[in-house]
Amino acid sequence: MAEKNVTLVSEFLLIAFTDCPEWGLPLFLLFLSIYVISLLGNAGMVLLIRVDGRLHTPMYFLLGHLSFVDICYSSTIVPQMLEVLLQRGAALSYTCCAAQFFLFTFFGSIDCYLLALMAYDRYVAVCRPLLYVTIMTEKARWGFVAGAYGAGFSSAFVRTITAFSLSFCGDNEIDFIFCDLPPLLKLTCGDSYTQEVVIVVFAIFVIPACMVAILVSYLFIVVAIMRIPSAGGRAKTFSTCASHLTTVSLFFGTLIFMYLRDNSGHSSQEDRVVSVFYTTVIPMLNPLIYSMRNKEVKEALRKVLKRAELY
Repeated sequence: MAEKNVTLVSEFLLIAFTDCPEWGLPLFLLFLSIYVISLLGNAGMVLLIRVDGRLHTPMYFLLGHLSFVDICYSSTIVPQMLEVLLQRGAALSYTCCAAQFFLFTFFGSIDCYLLALMAYDRYVAVCRPLLYVTIMTEKARWGFVAGAYGAGFSSAFVRTITAFSLSFCGDNEIDFIFCDLPPLLKLTCGDSYTQEVVIVVFAIFVIPACMVAILVSYLFIVVAIMRIPSAGGRAKTFSTCASHLTTVSLFFGTLIFMYLRDNSGHSSQEDRVVSVFYTTVIPMLNPLIYSMRNKEVKEALRKVLKRAELY
């Protein structure tokens, strides 16, 4: 390495948004507000599901885990981003960068699997209603969730080991809000083809595989809904899936734009905006989407607020 005059990177410098220092404080306050709302909303959803017996169903069981993972997911990224905005840059050691990459991939993968499981839950509820209780048992629910966490860990572990077996040399500045794969690949030196293939293959087992599962589930759901004779019945059945469809569209839409596209012709600024959306905004929107569109959640929330007023 000395003959090639190459210095290996021992730390990374996050410099996102530092090109506009006058926006540092306003963006800090904005993202801090979004983060606080996200924490309160998702934590409130978890507590609401636990305290209200009417929400002790498979769908809300999965939603509770989705809210918990969203708390962990955004907490992996947003505090670091706030430090970057406040201090106009932040240094991360090689180990901390790898840990952040692992946690982001871990919780992001679980989000994908949980959304796919929620689509399967809706498929069983709409297409196999008489078997719903026997299929979505408590044991099955815990098995599904454990599988999601296990698959997320395996994917994150392999991708992190593979990504950080690459050689990073020369420039250590990451024009991004956290240690994500696309900006890290720009800092690599040497042949990284094999590692990139492994990373892409494991990405295929998460994003596209979950999307296929969701699309197939909703294909059967749409067919089942179209067979319902009354328009009111079709609308009522479809409304039970509306919140999940909204969340899926927002989450997977941004992931596709970020990870399953041709990287040529796209600026770092576009990537930053998209990454802020799926790491910060979507975790905040999920509890709002489910609370506004689900009658059971709104009724449970009113019940809890009435109890609070009595005290």
